[in-house]
Amino acid sequence: MTTAAPELLTVPQVMARLKYGRSKVYDLIRSRRLVSITEGRSRRIPESAIQDYIRDRIEEAA
Repeated sequence: MTTAAPELLTVPQVMARLKYGRSKVYDLIRSRRLVSITEGRSRRIPESAIQDYIRDRIEEAA
């Protein structure tokens, strides 16, 4: 039985999905509201982190 690896997105891909600018995405990463992984100079954001961020924003708004 194999499990699928989580999809890792680049910052530009996250910008497109959230309709946010580059600075906003990096602010979310710096403030730890958006989880990211860094390997060398490459930064990747798991798709699940985007879903968690959206869920948290919805809960804050409620």
